[in-house]
Amino acid sequence: MAKDPYKLLGVSKSASEADIRKAYRALAKKLHPDVNPGDAKKADQFKEVTAAYTLLTDKNLRAQYDSGQVDASGQAQNPFGGGNPFGRGGFKQTAYGGGGFGGPGGQDDMADLFSSLFGMNMGAQTGGPRRRGYSPPPPPKKGADVRYKLTLSFLEAVKGGKKRIKAGGESLNMTIPEGVVDGAVLRLRGKGRAGSNGGRTGDAKVEITVKPHKYYARDGQNLRLTLPITLQEALLGAKVNIPAPSGTLSLNIPAGTNSGKTLRLKGKGIAGGDLLVTPQIILSDPKDETLTAWAAASPADFNPRDALND
Repeated sequence: MAKDPYKLLGVSKSASEADIRKAYRALAKKLHPDVNPGDAKKADQFKEVTAAYTLLTDKNLRAQYDSGQVDASGQAQNPFGGGNPFGRGGFKQTAYGGGGFGGPGGQDDMADLFSSLFGMNMGAQTGGPRRRGYSPPPPPKKGADVRYKLTLSFLEAVKGGKKRIKAGGESLNMTIPEGVVDGAVLRLRGKGRAGSNGGRTGDAKVEITVKPHKYYARDGQNLRLTLPITLQEALLGAKVNIPAPSGTLSLNIPAGTNSGKTLRLKGKGIAGGDLLVTPQIILSDPKDETLTAWAAASPADFNPRDALND
C-alpha cells in the first residue's frame, strides 16, 4: 500500500503547488540515485517521493485523492470499478518507479524539473532519464596522516605529562600517557593534512623512543631501581632521597644492608605498580686509609662464598 503523498513530501494538505514543487526539489537533490550510487534504500525513497510529487501536481488526480476516490498509488478506491479511471492519459510508472502521466504536461513537467536539478533530459521516447553533463560529486576523501618522532627520557615516559613537538614549521601540543613504552605510536586526531570533498582531516602519528636509564628498568607496571649506596650507609643505615614518578621519595636504608637486598615501595611504580629498590654498595675510594685499615682488621677466616656449596 502506497504511503500518504503529503507525508512523503512533508507538506500539509493545503500546500500550494509551489510548496509541493519546492519540497520535492529538496528531497530529490538528496535522494536521486546519481547522488547516492548503490544505495538501494535511497533509491526506493526517491521512487516514493517522485510518485507522490506526480500525484499531487496533477490537479484532477489530487482532487480525487483528497476526496477518497483514488488511493496514494492512483488506483480507484471502488473495489467494483474496472479499468483505469483516468483513461488514456492515466497514471503510469516512470523509469524510477514514480508516478508519471501520459497526457499533456506530465513528462514535460518532469523533464523540466530534472533538467534544472541534475542537467538530465527525461526523454519519453527512451523511457527514462538521460544524463546531460551531470556527474555525481566525488566521494569525500580523508586527508593524509603525518608522522613525527619524539624521544623521551626514561622518567618522562614513566611520569607522562604535556609535551610540545616541532616539525616542518609546525608545533603540536600533546599529552604523554603515564608509562608510555618504547616504540609506541600516539595518534593526534585531526592534526594531519586537510581532507578533500568534505572528507575529514588526517591524523598526526607520533612514534615514541624511550632512552634507557642507567639505574632504572621497567618490569610491567613495577619499576626496578638499582640504588647506589656507600659502605657507610650500608653499615650504619641512612635515609636517602630518590627520584620517582610521583616525585622525590625518602627511603630508609636499614643498618647492615647488603647489596642485592630488595626494598619494596608499594604503589610508587607505574599506574599503581610498586617500586623495587635494590641497593648496590659503591666504594667511594678503594685507597681510602680508613677502608684499608678496616679491611686489614676484618676476620681472615670469613668467606661469604661458603654458601655456594650448600
